[in-house]
Amino acid sequence: MTTNDAQQIERANATGRVPVVFVHGLWLLPSSWDRWTAHFEQAGYAPVSLSWPDDPDTVEEANAHPEVLAGKTVGQVADHLETLIGGLEKKPAVIGHSFGGLLTQILAGRGRSAVSVAIDPAPFRGVLPLPISSLRSAAPVLGNPANRHRAVPLTFDQFRYGFANAVSEEEAKELYDTFAVPAPGAPLFQAATANFNPWTEVKVDAENPDRGPLLIISGEKDHTVPWAIANASYKKQQHNPGVTEITEIPGRGHALTIDRGWQEVADTALEFVRRFA
Repeated sequence: MTTNDAQQIERANATGRVPVVFVHGLWLLPSSWDRWTAHFEQAGYAPVSLSWPDDPDTVEEANAHPEVLAGKTVGQVADHLETLIGGLEKKPAVIGHSFGGLLTQILAGRGRSAVSVAIDPAPFRGVLPLPISSLRSAAPVLGNPANRHRAVPLTFDQFRYGFANAVSEEEAKELYDTFAVPAPGAPLFQAATANFNPWTEVKVDAENPDRGPLLIISGEKDHTVPWAIANASYKKQQHNPGVTEITEIPGRGHALTIDRGWQEVADTALEFVRRFA
């Protein structure tokens, strides 16, 4: 546990409020949630933006030392986050984006969240659609098998296609400079082979009655996790005893949590959380 994680958990417990845990995905850091945490704190919650194992504190540090990000697997990160959540005195709401959205669903399936919001979540075992745009977005990693053990940065053009296709060129450059960091390649290889590997870590317990309410948010113009993937994830879980819903945010790409329209997405998540926590 990093000092920052420990301080956030201690602060959340001290408030007596319902905690809201934010989980980032690939190519981002916990700091990508800073505006969200302020927004949810103002709404009366105790926000906690948790790190993956060995996350650097800053974008600059991550870009200078990408090797510390390499080799992280989905199972390792899920177990790490579950341990951190175990330090909270109240069962939290959990909100995640991209691979953070996948991790959110894994944690929900383990009964670790009171309510969950998965935003453009990466697919898990049993989610079958594989759109061309998703393959193209993953190609910078999957194109070289050696990347499984590396941390892989995106070029601006790759970031523009996979994250920032629905914003202006100017905003795309701003997002790239502000937020983009190298990402471990292993999770993408795990997701790509999940439907062929019965022992995969990329799996969600969709039937656990303790899963709680789940909302999946999809960006209409997302190249990385298009509607076909988000909707298939929803269909795999819609028969859970807990409430399961899906909504699409018009005109938004994969950068919907960090671009200038972030608050629309945050308010959609906040409204759902308020219904149940």
